[in-house]
Amino acid sequence: MNTASIATRKPSAAVVLVGLLALSLNLRAALAGYPPLLTAVRDELGVGAGTAGLVQAGAVLMMAAGSFAGPRFAARFGAERGLAVAVGLVAAGSLVRGVPVLVLLIAGSVVIGFGIGVAGVLLTAVIKDRLSTRVGAVTGGYVVAMMLGSTAASALAVPIAVAVGGWSFSLAVWAVPAIVAAAAWTGMVPARTRQDGAETPSPAPARAHRLPWHDGFARLAACYQIGTSMLVYGWLTWLAPYYESQGVEPAQAGLLLAAWSISHIPGALFVPAVADRGRWTFWAGLMLASVTVGTLGVLLLPQPPVVGPWLWVVLMGIGSGAGFPLGLTMITRRTPDSAASASTSALAMGGGYTVAGTGPLLMGVLIDAAGGGPLGYHLAIGLLLAAAVLQGVAIARIGDG
Repeated sequence: MNTASIATRKPSAAVVLVGLLALSLNLRAALAGYPPLLTAVRDELGVGAGTAGLVQAGAVLMMAAGSFAGPRFAARFGAERGLAVAVGLVAAGSLVRGVPVLVLLIAGSVVIGFGIGVAGVLLTAVIKDRLSTRVGAVTGGYVVAMMLGSTAASALAVPIAVAVGGWSFSLAVWAVPAIVAAAAWTGMVPARTRQDGAETPSPAPARAHRLPWHDGFARLAACYQIGTSMLVYGWLTWLAPYYESQGVEPAQAGLLLAAWSISHIPGALFVPAVADRGRWTFWAGLMLASVTVGTLGVLLLPQPPVVGPWLWVVLMGIGSGAGFPLGLTMITRRTPDSAASASTSALAMGGGYTVAGTGPLLMGVLIDAAGGGPLGYHLAIGLLLAAAVLQGVAIARIGDG
């Protein structure tokens, strides 16, 4: 058997799935490791809440840029190799953040965000192309993998910083699993090749050059992602600092964020698979209601007797966990091929991340403007409730058609 025939052998669905899950573990960890360290970063670098929020906002905005660039990136390099390169960027950005300098903290976060954005679009193309018979389950599975990485990063950020001597080293640690996953993916799922052994891009993403700005469904999908992304990244950045402002110790606030992250798992794992069989509107609406109730609880009664903040955190986590994969499942099922899936998800995810990227920054600005007191946090949480309204309108308009 010659080298060309080996190179053209198509990997099994199980191999592709395992590789995708390994990559997905790294697509939130680097971001989730930052918020529990936010107070330490502010103290050491001497920056305000708005500047600290800008770090996360810059990462999310670059996720938007990466999402918009995803289809062309795949057309140039191929979806399989593109995924490895994208996760490699996450590793590189994490290493840059290992130097405790504000400029490098921002620069590394920007590189991480771009890599995550590109990877998200390429993941939807690979799922549509290779794993289309189980879209809901596979999409939920890779989101669960992201949340496991996020949960580990949130829970371990402060202990690692204490053990290794600083917040910057804690941020740099997440380069290691990203490098391992990218290398494993390259070996397990090689890039598509022609019979002569020359590399060629994946065919479907290569056709998805133009974003469907004029398509009504794509615009509604973007509105949906705007709402769910704003809620996720707003709370990802400010949940721990908010409870610290309520008198909760930093380590305990980090555990609350970890509980929020781990609560994503049941929603992400089961709801998209069930909704994939029908009644998408019902399940999307139910999950949005869960997030909204939790957000209102955090705003109006942040630490209830007996159950404490855990009830609100879990409600927000379950609904948020289902929100993102429900959106991707809806896009993947209602687009005709992987090219359309890639372009629609690029518009939806890019639009969602563009608006969501301003969320942590605007929340930080409002908190600073109110002197860091309760009023600032109340106004910031009000932005998240507005995002929930937008998402609800999009769900009603999309329907079950």
